[in-house]
Amino acid sequence: MADLAAAIRSREASGQVRWLWSATSEVYPPLVRAGVRVRRCHDLELTEALLLGYAGWWGAPRALPAVIARLDGRPVPPDPPPRQPDPPGHSQGSLFDAGPAPSKATGALADVVRAYADQHARLAAIEQPGRFRLLVAAENAGALLGVEMGHAGLPWRADLHDTLLRELLGPPQPVGPPRRLAELTAQINTAFGVRGLHPDSPAEVVRAFARAGIEIPNTRAWVLRKIEHPAVQPLLEYKELYRIWTAHGWSWRDAWIVGGRFRPEFVPGGVVSGRWATRGGGALQVPKVVRRAVVADDGWRFVVADAGQLEPRVLAAVSGDTRLAAAAKAGDLYAALAADSFDGDRAKAKVALLGAMYGQTGGAAIPALAVLRQHYPTAFEYVETAARTGEAGGLVRSWLGRTCPPASSAWRDAGLDPPEEAGTAELPQGGATGRARGRFTRNFVIQATAAEWALVLLASLRTALEGTKAELVFFVHDEVVVHCPEDEAPTVVAAVQQSAAEAGRLLFGATEVRFPLDVSVVQCYADAK
Repeated sequence: MADLAAAIRSREASGQVRWLWSATSEVYPPLVRAGVRVRRCHDLELTEALLLGYAGWWGAPRALPAVIARLDGRPVPPDPPPRQPDPPGHSQGSLFDAGPAPSKATGALADVVRAYADQHARLAAIEQPGRFRLLVAAENAGALLGVEMGHAGLPWRADLHDTLLRELLGPPQPVGPPRRLAELTAQINTAFGVRGLHPDSPAEVVRAFARAGIEIPNTRAWVLRKIEHPAVQPLLEYKELYRIWTAHGWSWRDAWIVGGRFRPEFVPGGVVSGRWATRGGGALQVPKVVRRAVVADDGWRFVVADAGQLEPRVLAAVSGDTRLAAAAKAGDLYAALAADSFDGDRAKAKVALLGAMYGQTGGAAIPALAVLRQHYPTAFEYVETAARTGEAGGLVRSWLGRTCPPASSAWRDAGLDPPEEAGTAELPQGGATGRARGRFTRNFVIQATAAEWALVLLASLRTALEGTKAELVFFVHDEVVVHCPEDEAPTVVAAVQQSAAEAGRLLFGATEVRFPLDVSVVQCYADAK
């Protein structure tokens, strides 16, 4: 390894190099542990997955032995069973389901070259080869960065973590839940007039509300907040604290915080929309209160950049709707939309735009959607076309060419939860397979493109930070965290802003749409705005 590391460093220093290998997840980690960083690579597995998806062969084996077998006309061996990554959201429906994970792949140099030549030819034959090449390049850069971030780790104070857990839950108990959860359990049982109800059991809670004359479809927080019952407030608190205790409690801290760092295994493109996932540690679901334990090293700071209103801005860019693009020039798209078409009612404008992207068809969205359809017909038709294509079983693609998987049993009667920013907006639940897939594909074309924008930003930022001490240490959907010396923070802030502008330019060319970032320089991650 020492000789290999030295040889790679020498070759990197000699000029522009792109390393060709079977799978970054297998090849790159030992190199990074040996102190090697490479600028560019071509990951045969990741590229094969994108090409197979584009051809409508979602789920086909993509490891190097399978690629060579297809080239030789032999039976294609299956990939090993994937290790499932953590889901990147809470109860988010099948749009967030994990895709096939990379499998271990090795091969002779001749096989690697043959596979690359075949992929190169297939890339050239794609309808929009320039866009798709950008997707491949960004996906490969993301794979490199995922390994590097997992190696660097997110600074984490185990002592502060213990303090906040005790503040929230009380001291740990040798058996059973912490004191605060026990107290809330008692309050919930009293409110229902029962004994022995387990608040962590959705079925038991639904039955308890039914006995009280209240029918609810589930125990999700946005459903419970609409109910008038004395059990609601302690139940909401219980749900939040129970999740912290089970997902990021003392056991999690002991298992995952080593040497003052949290080092999850990132899985770039780990879900069907192209968003990242992780294996173990729940890295993409760390509650804000737990982030109080994420503190920069002495003399260092976090630069935290979050893209605001990303998906609506993506819709404006990809649809070519000039009126929506003009609104997307503003710092607050919803406010601009409200001033233009909704009599200044920002909440109504927000409901309309989110409803169009997520398939909301009832309630307060009906009049709002009518206004959107009338004033922004091009944008409205863009998502409607994606929905109709999905309902008919057709292939739907992101802006750069990532392809939505075909219908499967996982989407039957599927309904997507509204995002947190949707407020009181409700989305339809249930329905036929075609309609469910239509809701899926309606949002896929936007969410997958938003994931591409974020990935291109990451790739640009990785390059911009070369030569500094700054480290990219965390990434959640459209938020990036850089750990850097305090005196380098202004340089990092400028690099982040420039990378966001570069991502918009590379994807959409000379568009009016702005992609502003909320950027914070903080010592504690929880303090980021």
